[in-house]
Amino acid sequence: MELYSTLSPGLEKIAKEEIESLGGKVKEIREERGRVFFEGDLKVMAKLNYFSRTLERINILLYRGEVESLEDIYEVIYNLDWTFIDENKSFAIRPLRVGSHNFTSIDIGRVAGEALIKSYLRDKNVRLKVNLDEPDVIVRVELIHNELLVGLDTTGDIALDKRGYRVYNHLAHLNSTIAASLIYLGNFREYESLLDPMCGSATILIEGALIRRNIPPGIFRERKYGFSFLNLFGRELLEDVKREVNINYEKYLIYGIDKNPKFLEGAKRNLESAMVDDTVNLILGDATKIDKIFNEVDLVVVNPPYGIRLGKKRLLRELYNNFLLSVKRVMHGNSRVICITAETKLFEEAIAKADLTVKEKFNVKFGGLSTKVYYLTL
Repeated sequence: MELYSTLSPGLEKIAKEEIESLGGKVKEIREERGRVFFEGDLKVMAKLNYFSRTLERINILLYRGEVESLEDIYEVIYNLDWTFIDENKSFAIRPLRVGSHNFTSIDIGRVAGEALIKSYLRDKNVRLKVNLDEPDVIVRVELIHNELLVGLDTTGDIALDKRGYRVYNHLAHLNSTIAASLIYLGNFREYESLLDPMCGSATILIEGALIRRNIPPGIFRERKYGFSFLNLFGRELLEDVKREVNINYEKYLIYGIDKNPKFLEGAKRNLESAMVDDTVNLILGDATKIDKIFNEVDLVVVNPPYGIRLGKKRLLRELYNNFLLSVKRVMHGNSRVICITAETKLFEEAIAKADLTVKEKFNVKFGGLSTKVYYLTL
């Protein structure tokens, strides 16, 4: 079975490793475009929905090819076999259009919906019900320039980055799939310490603790959002996957610092909701004085304030400079710093001042914002 996943653009290589670790066979990566195409059976699809930490949505690929017009899109949808949909189920088209066209995404949705209804009516003599708000079956019709992707959404309208554990919302919290990807990038080992020195609502800390404890994100999603593949393939598929869950309750060296008591209180609530409050230590403190709190740290993963949030460039420059100088004092030969920021010029100035080595850097799209991820060593 052919599938494709969507994710934050720029993190495709990290997602590829996770997909393959869960049984998928990756065929193509669309670098910086947030798409990975792969092969797998129904169990792989279900495992990715339940265990994946880097993906946002998993779709069964029904069609991929080039089109030029709305008429072409109609023909593609009309000629696909939709009889696998139960006649008592409702459906919705979720269209996406990227590029220059003489029609809109709304037009794509209208034409695709009409074609699907008529195709089903032709084959089963039944008119499928449309439910735009709570459909049983979601069909993704995505036109990326001239390439058309038609996919059966197995995740649901609420993407996998919405874990379900968050009870406190920081004004600028990091997407959880990005947080997990950064931790994977840093190769957080079981015996190592993890520090987020500007932890906000604790997304990075939670994702690190969930990784170490083997707690799948699907545990929280099942309670709050569910999975749309249940409407298509039944609950036994999910129950089969859940039998592979192997949680541990070990204590790990995970620390978060923030100078805002309100953020720390919210972070504590999120940690409790995610069942990891007993292995994450929160500290009221200053990210520019890490060396006053720790003697040594193995892995630092951080999403610092950007200029758009902090306001004045001078303050941001001081923060970045003093933060990296303080971090360097607690680093040893194997320490790593993973940082994501939109203020690349200021951050690279701070890297140079601290005389740290950039092992890797790459672009990541974060909520429509262009950011860059930095992997730093001594």
